[in-house]
Amino acid sequence: MTIPDNRTGRRNPGPGGAPALTPPTGAAVWARDLSMGIRFAAGGGREGWTRTLLTAVGVALGVMLLLVAASVPHLTNSRAERSEARYLAPTSHDLKPSPETMLAAGAGTEFRGDPVGGKLLRPDGARPPLPPGVAALPGNGEMVVSPALQKLLESPDGKLLRERLPGKITGTIAQAGLRGPGDLYYYAGSDTLRVSDPGVQRIEGFGDHRIPATMPPILLAIVILACVVLLMPVAIFIATAVRFGSESRDRRLAALRLVGADIRMTHRMAAGEALFGSLFGLVLGAVLYFVARQAAASVTVWDVNVFASDITPSPALAALVVVAVPLSAVGVTLLALRSVTIEPLGVVRHSTARRRRVWWRVPLPIAGVLVLLLNGKIMGGRGTVNPVLLAGGAALVLVGITVLLPWLVEAVVGRLRGGPVPWQLATRRLQLNSGSASRAVSGITVAVAGAIALQLAFAAIQGDYTKETGQDTERAQMSVALPSRDIATTRKMIEDFRATTGVLGVIAATETSVVRPGPPPNGEESVPNANLTVGDCPSLREMAQLPSCKDGDVFIVRDGTDDSYLKQTARPGAEVLLNYDYSIQRPSGPARLWTIPKSARDVAARKNAMGRETTGIFATPSSIDMAQLTEPVAQAFLRIDPAVPDGIEHVRNTAARVDPLMQVVTLRTTERDKTFASVQTGLLVASTATLVLIAASLLVATLEQLRERRRLLSVLVAFGTRRATLGWSVLWQTAVPVFLGLALAVAGGCGLGFALLKLIGKSAMDWSAVWPLPAAGAALVLLVTLLSLPPLWRLMRPDGLRTE
Repeated sequence: MTIPDNRTGRRNPGPGGAPALTPPTGAAVWARDLSMGIRFAAGGGREGWTRTLLTAVGVALGVMLLLVAASVPHLTNSRAERSEARYLAPTSHDLKPSPETMLAAGAGTEFRGDPVGGKLLRPDGARPPLPPGVAALPGNGEMVVSPALQKLLESPDGKLLRERLPGKITGTIAQAGLRGPGDLYYYAGSDTLRVSDPGVQRIEGFGDHRIPATMPPILLAIVILACVVLLMPVAIFIATAVRFGSESRDRRLAALRLVGADIRMTHRMAAGEALFGSLFGLVLGAVLYFVARQAAASVTVWDVNVFASDITPSPALAALVVVAVPLSAVGVTLLALRSVTIEPLGVVRHSTARRRRVWWRVPLPIAGVLVLLLNGKIMGGRGTVNPVLLAGGAALVLVGITVLLPWLVEAVVGRLRGGPVPWQLATRRLQLNSGSASRAVSGITVAVAGAIALQLAFAAIQGDYTKETGQDTERAQMSVALPSRDIATTRKMIEDFRATTGVLGVIAATETSVVRPGPPPNGEESVPNANLTVGDCPSLREMAQLPSCKDGDVFIVRDGTDDSYLKQTARPGAEVLLNYDYSIQRPSGPARLWTIPKSARDVAARKNAMGRETTGIFATPSSIDMAQLTEPVAQAFLRIDPAVPDGIEHVRNTAARVDPLMQVVTLRTTERDKTFASVQTGLLVASTATLVLIAASLLVATLEQLRERRRLLSVLVAFGTRRATLGWSVLWQTAVPVFLGLALAVAGGCGLGFALLKLIGKSAMDWSAVWPLPAAGAALVLLVTLLSLPPLWRLMRPDGLRTE
């Protein structure tokens, strides 16, 4: 036979000169050794399967979140398409009634802070357009509702809302007409809609594919950075998970060296074990993804809920996850083994002569900051956002923090001496092997650092996207406006609100427009006009600075600006026309004239509870015949008793009874930009999911470390060490790396946040946004440590001395 020469690869003739088989090389060698490693992982007994399961669970958690992240584009597009599908299709103002048209008006409301969308419909003929997800149009007094709204209306909590939506439920809205399973929406039939009513329009279909609003550059930059910040801990944990059980694996590889395997062969076998664990984790992660996908419909996070079909990953991104996870597992394993010397008689790991070096670690975060700043400043609506520079710079900073952590832990714990027995046990364990402890907390270190940077950026720009409304919530808490109706309805509205449960007071006035009789002066296109406001003295005092007031008084209210145009109409002793029709440029019927009393006094305007000033003619009820007013609009400000439960809901019910189209507004001192609010909500949802993953992954990593030390723990207990001592030692082993990791996270997060502030043209750092995040991280680690104590007690039993 021919004996192969392992040094030269040539065939050596054996006895008789018979040729021998050529040993496998290249890809065949890799395939052989990888398959051998897979056999070790799959057939290594209870020890091997425990290690494989821990790796698979860790990888599965990361894969599940990656698949969810890959579903975000489809999720946002699906929700946007369904929202656009139920918009009223834009039509021309002169659209004529036909069998295919209908009248429609928005009739949304709120219930205990949750928005309830809805529309009133009145068909013009027998073939009106159907809203998306609706099989049959509701008739007068009927409505079709979303499943979530139907459930709410039929529950005891929805009794108040049922009074507001009294229509008979004749059907439910399908998924095509809803943004999510928790969407509260309805369509109601109404035979009282008129095309002349404010907010009512004639349509011939549904669906308005509007051009999406472009996101401001600053928010776009924050979204890009948030993607890096949220996904980086996932990647780090997957890389950590494939190294679970590395110590026992390396001891087994040393035994393989003893029977003839070379170093490269053992490395490939280790890669095969990691490959099997990652593939198992990939399958398990897909299963967890489908389970989470089905459960998503019943979960609402930060007021966001989705259908299961919305969580569908992009094929390209899903394929990237499937390919990248196993390749990363093999790459991380081979890279980790470079620092391990596996010999036939044992394993030499991290020898003291070769300490971790810092010279190549510090430049990484510095380079990341410089790459970020290369993008140039992004201020307001100006500036160019380069996704490659932003994502690459943030990734470099976070990777730099990750590689700095092991050096920092090693450098600090190497100088710790003395102390109580639990402290000495913990520090000695960290001195022997600080790598696994550093890897366990690297994910939360990166997450906290990224969250600090994002919070600093949000705190700096929130003033740009939050404005003061000028509304005075001390004077009133709600505002209602009744569309143009007859004066009897207006009076009834005021009376009904004053009798509503929870209403302390009503400040009401009726407004209309009056014009000067005659043709436009000096060839102008329109005649001079002025507002006419009618109300009692307490109500008028809320809108003007009245020195005195009694029923029968009339005032001319000015705001101190150039009011020469107002003086052409609002003058003591002048006549005004009460029924002028602007659409036909003449009175609607016989002219109704009213003479402003000569006793009318000039007074200054005062901002109302909405923060607006009203000028023009103010009149008390007995000074004018209100029945002569044309299309009066009633405006009322309501003071709500905070001690009455659901006082606001009672007001909304009253408004719906008076007129479903009445505008009801809750006064607020500040108003937040919708795009900013949606970005913030999205980040909160994603951060919550990442935080849950970090907690689960940290628990798995802690359990893996305890499993690796179970024999040592059992030996210490057998020699009389108290369990409380060992419990405290485990706590300190976790607390020291966590403290160092959080300190590094604060420093790195502030550095990244400072770079972001420079990028967006801000300088002030809000330090109050920093401290809650390390506190939350510390609380999370404490929770995970407490959850790991029961397994710790079980591992310290004497039967832990058994071995296979």
